[in-house]
Parts: sequence; structure tokens; C-alpha cells
Amino acid sequence: MRTSWPAAVALALLAPLGLHSPPLQAQSTVVSAPNARVIVKFKAGSALLTERVQAASAGAERAQLLGQRVGVALNAGAAVGDRAQVLAARGISSGELARRLAALPDVEYAEPDVRHRRTAVPNDPRYSTVLLASGGPVAGQWYLKPSSSTLVSAINAETAWDTTTGSAAVVVAVLDTGIRFDHPDLGAAGVGNLLQGYDMVDADPAPINGFHTANDGNGRDNDPSDPGDWISPADVSSGNFDGCFVEDSSWHGTQTASLVGALTDNGIGMASVGRTVRVLPVRVLGKCGGYTSDIAAGILWAAGLPVSGVPNNANPAKVINLSLGGSGSCSQTYQAAITAAVNAGAVVVVSAGNSDGQAVSSPANCTGALAVTGLRHVGSKVGFADVGPQVAIAAPGGNCVDTSGVTCLYPIMTATNAGSTTPAGSSYTDGNNPAVGTSFSAPMVAATAGLMLSVRPGMTPAEVRAALQGSARVFPVTGGDPGTATCHAPNGASQAECYCTTSTCGAGMLDTNGAVLAAQRGLQALITQSTSTPRAGQALTLSAASSYVLGGRTISSYQWTLVDGGGIVTSLGTTTGSTVTVTPSTTGRFRVSVTVTDSTGAQSTSAQAVTVDTPALINGGGGGGDGGGGGGLGLLWLAGLATAVVALQLQRNRICSMKESRRRR
Repeated sequence: MRTSWPAAVALALLAPLGLHSPPLQAQSTVVSAPNARVIVKFKAGSALLTERVQAASAGAERAQLLGQRVGVALNAGAAVGDRAQVLAARGISSGELARRLAALPDVEYAEPDVRHRRTAVPNDPRYSTVLLASGGPVAGQWYLKPSSSTLVSAINAETAWDTTTGSAAVVVAVLDTGIRFDHPDLGAAGVGNLLQGYDMVDADPAPINGFHTANDGNGRDNDPSDPGDWISPADVSSGNFDGCFVEDSSWHGTQTASLVGALTDNGIGMASVGRTVRVLPVRVLGKCGGYTSDIAAGILWAAGLPVSGVPNNANPAKVINLSLGGSGSCSQTYQAAITAAVNAGAVVVVSAGNSDGQAVSSPANCTGALAVTGLRHVGSKVGFADVGPQVAIAAPGGNCVDTSGVTCLYPIMTATNAGSTTPAGSSYTDGNNPAVGTSFSAPMVAATAGLMLSVRPGMTPAEVRAALQGSARVFPVTGGDPGTATCHAPNGASQAECYCTTSTCGAGMLDTNGAVLAAQRGLQALITQSTSTPRAGQALTLSAASSYVLGGRTISSYQWTLVDGGGIVTSLGTTTGSTVTVTPSTTGRFRVSVTVTDSTGAQSTSAQAVTVDTPALINGGGGGGDGGGGGGLGLLWLAGLATAVVALQLQRNRICSMKESRRRR
């Protein structure tokens, strides 16, 4: 049976005391030679590509030839695009094999093919409260409603539906763990909003061999059904899932897909943001996550681009959602796939990550990715969500207010499955089994992009981004827990709940209705800054030159307004150009707006709050739980919780060092 929310939190608190020691000990006894898995891309015109070899054996022949050159027996894996493939070996690290292959004259680049894991918030006391009651959430799907003084970060999809409920001509691909076609709020392929999709999780090449990651008995095929991604004690001790620990199946792909396109207004279950947009499930994650190669291939295929050995996608996506990621910089493989997808016309939306306000992870940090971080219901950054200049926009991530005796008050409701391992009955997340994380922030943005493309099908990815950012609402600076600080640039230390800035959480809070209206009118003012880190005494240029305007029309005038100087800016100077330059006198916050008028006389206004900060200081406090506030907690209870959190964090640091880029978000 799936562990209950209160019990899971209690176990997490007790983990440092030894209740979770058997899995750790079991893993520590596994001694085996390293297994390497590398993505290699061949140079255009390479003899390895031009030699006449049988198509069915080309990969194996290349692996044999390359193995002879680097002195290691290589096994061929799946193709990634038209000039790249996976190679695997035993007895050598992925890093060393990549280094040897990269030195060959036929190779454009080689890099480790690392696992990435679905975005999901760790079951950690810092993210939640011990819940005593069942049921809920009382607030229902609060995040879809109009913004209010209580639900500050709500995205106002409800009002957007007055303009459009989506279009069956718009396809949003969800790259995740697959889908449960038997869920009544999703339905079989071709019956509801779901398209057939594809399973891109390939077989594990030698020396592992088999379908351990895929867990469905086969490799790439046209069935993206989610068989479950549980990890058993036997899996941990097998050595095939390095860095993973015993856990239940997540049904993560079903959850994220339901936010995009669950059947709405059908009398059952939940509503989705996209309502009638089509959802293309692409399975790229299995047990213990997934590999860069499968994810990159999934991005290419979803965008309608060719992947060797895989039939062409008959339903290319205009929007691609990736609620997954890992640590480190953007790899060349990810960057190539995202660039190709964007050039093909797809908006690539990626969750920023959930490592307690640290740096945005990969592939959200890739150029061209539209990274999304998470907000509490009051509009502050939720504790787990990551930050940085790569973030484009913020959306609700779910949070549980620390009120004794109640269920999680502000989670994100999703469709899921009741099975702890293999599929069982269809169900929904709720206050006792809450869904929280940037995993669920990203699909709201992806579905909003789908609604925008429903009213303006010809929008480019750059235009969608500009309209989303320009219509975003200004972040609040009040309403959080007492003592809540301003978010700072990531510096390796955790930062819990904080007030967002445009340099840490993107342009603002997602406004689905505002974005849809911007797409409909073909005009949206957008303010950009000359630096993401404004400093006192230094000139800062604000520009509206990147505002979105429909093709064939031009912006004819600009009008800037200093809404609130905050005591640090007294004038904008000339206010009728595309830019204004100010020099803040000291640290603080000021607010400006710009109204643009196009050649047809249409107007659009955008506002932005600019935070002028000092260089970031190390924040030693990791607390904050899920970012929730309120409630009365005794000092002795808090002291005990703090001790448990410190011990658990020390244990988690060791686990993360083994997982490297596989950290679950």
C-alpha cells in the first residue's frame, strides 16, 4: 500500500536515526566494475557515416571500429538524431570513455549519457507538515482561479476560458514517465485529448543488457503506457540502478499530462489548463529516471524531427513540456535537441528544479528553454523551487501551510494511479497525497502556451515567450511568513521561501488570461533589463524593444512611467523612446511601466518591479519546510525538527553526491 502523507513525513524525520539504513547498507555492499554509457556525435562527412554499411548493423559496426581505436570493447545503443548514437562499455567510467572518443578525428563531441529523473519534491520535513486529518484540499484547484488577495499566484485560467478553451489543432507534448490511458479523466488515445505518442525509453545496452530502465519488456515502440517506475530492494541490490533507492511508482507522466489536458466540464474529476488541446505523451523516463539520449531523442521526435530507427511523428508538437532534470550545465546533446526543436517552431517548457533555491538545473538552463520556477499561493517563491537568471516565468508549485490538524491546504491536484508498483485503480492526488513541485508549475505554462497558439496559431517560440513574460504579473513583496527575505542569486546554499525578483524567478507570475489576450490582439509590451543584477550607483537600461507585435505591424510609440521610485529613483529622463536609463541611488525596489502603441493604434502596457540588491550573501538557513506559513509550533518541537532536518540534510548530501545529475525534483 502507498505510504500515507503523514507517515511518509514521519519516516523522513526518522531516516537519520536509522530506519532507512537497510537500503543504504544494501547499496554500499554492491561492488562492481564501472559501466560507461556515452553519447557520441560524428562529424558531418565522417567516414563512419559515409561508408557503405548495412543500415541494420551500422551502429554495431561503428561501435566495433571505435572500440578498436580507443582500446575498449564498445556496445552500440540507440540513435540520437541523424549523426549521434549511444555507446556503452564495462570497466571504464563514462567520463573517461567520453574523453577518449572525443579525441578521435571522426567525432564532433562525446559526453556521458547520464540519467535524469522526474521532477518531484522530496518527501522531506522542509517541504511539508505532518498532517493529522484526511481529505481535501478545501481550496480545490485554487491555482486555476482568478488571482485574489488570498490566492495571489493563481493563474486566472478561468477567465482565459471565456476567450478560448483550446483547439484540437494544437499539440502539447508531455515528455515524462508515460501515461495511463485507462484514467477516466484522460481517456484512450484518439477518444479524448490524448494522442498515441511514443515510448522512447530504449533497452539498456551491454553490459547491463535488458529492459531494466524501460520496465516494459521492450525498447522503443509506439506504446507510451506507464508500467510503473517503482524501485524494489532487489533493484537496489542489483547494481543496475546506481543512486536510486526503494520507492513506489510515481505515475508522474499521468500527473503532468492531466494539468495540460485532462477532460474538462465532463462531470468528473478535475479541470485542466488547456481543456481541449491535444496531449502527445512521449515516454522518456522509466525506473530510476531516464537518460539524456532518450530524452533528447524524445524532444526531437516530439517536434516532428527525424530520429533514426523511429517512425516520424504524425502530430508534431507546438509545445513540449519537460518536468524533469538533473544537476550541472546544459549538455551539448540537450542544447542541440532544444535548439532544433525551437527552430522547428516548438516552445520548449522545462521545470527549473527543486533543490531548495539553488541553481537552475539541466535542461532548464539550456539556451532556448523556457524555464519555470514555483510559487506559493501568496506569490512568494516556494521553498523547494530553484532560481536564477535562466528562469523565464513563475507559476504555482503547490505548498502546505503549517497548520496542525489539517491536510495540505494548497497542493496541485492531478490525475494519478493508486498502484504502489504496477497499475491499479485510477485516482487523484489530494491533501493527504499532495502533488507539489516545479514539475507541476511547468505544465501550467505549457498549457497556457497551448491556449495562446489556439487563438494565434502562427506565433513563433520567441513571440510566445515575449507575450508570456510581458503579460506576467509583478511579484509581491508582502504576504509571506514573517521575516521572509528577498530571493538572491544561487550561491550553493539553500534558500527557502523568499520574495521573487526578475533576476531570480523570471519576468513575473503567470497570467494565463493576460497571455491569451496578448496573443489574441497581437501585441504585448515587454520590459527587459540590461543586467540581471542591478547595483546601486550603476546605470541600468530598461528596454521595451523586444515587445511582441504581430507580423506586418510595427510599434509606433512608447510611453514610460515611473510608478513608484521607492526612494531610490526620482526620474526616468526621456520617457518616449524604446529605452530609459536610470541610476538607483541605493538598494531597494522601484517600479516602472511602459505602454506601447502599434501601427494600427492598438496599445499594450507592461509593468515591472526592479530590485536593486547587494551582492548575494551565503544563507546558512535551509528551513522553511514547503514554504508554508502560519501555525503555532512549540520551541521544543522546533528544536527537535531542526535537529532532524540537519541530520537528514547530511544524509541527503551523501546521497546526492552519488546521484550526481539524477536528483529527483
